[in-house]
Amino acid sequence: MPAKKDFGIRVENIVASAAFGVTIALEKIVSQLDGMEYEPEQFPGLVYRMKKPKAAALIFGSGKIVCTGARSIADVKTVFKKVVAVVQKTGVKVPKDFKVQVENIVASAKLDANLNLDKIAFNLENSEYEPEQFPGLVYRMKDPKVAFLLFGSGKIVCTGARSVKDVGIAVKKVSAKLKSIGAMVKRP
Repeated sequence: MPAKKDFGIRVENIVASAAFGVTIALEKIVSQLDGMEYEPEQFPGLVYRMKKPKAAALIFGSGKIVCTGARSIADVKTVFKKVVAVVQKTGVKVPKDFKVQVENIVASAKLDANLNLDKIAFNLENSEYEPEQFPGLVYRMKDPKVAFLLFGSGKIVCTGARSVKDVGIAVKKVSAKLKSIGAMVKRP
């Protein structure tokens, strides 16, 4: 069996959300920790920036929480544990059974060849390429449902995945598709 190829996939950002189903008094939370910003006239939620893991949580009075900037599912879980602890300090009981939903994963990878973007745009349905406006080609894949930014250097960015596994599947599929249309150019 050939060596497993991972294309140097690197998770850059995970956005996840949860609804605690309880009302949260944001004014009570803001003074609890460093890294909290609350300016209701500019944004309806409290922004809680964390150093470990390096991520942010948007906390809304409705009990909805959005985590952004995490680079792993373990980091997402840590962010939600920290938010639960902060909210509970205000006397609010957070239900234990809230569900964390991954909304979007952004990952980067590198194919082992340069890409002929003109050839890709001509041969692949669901692709958009306007080099005068942006140097990358946008390719939308249906299964898994993700979008790619493809660059001539072979660097790719995958967005829209709901799991890290789907990122890997999508990158393998796009690589195979690009090989099949002859759009991968070996580097000198």
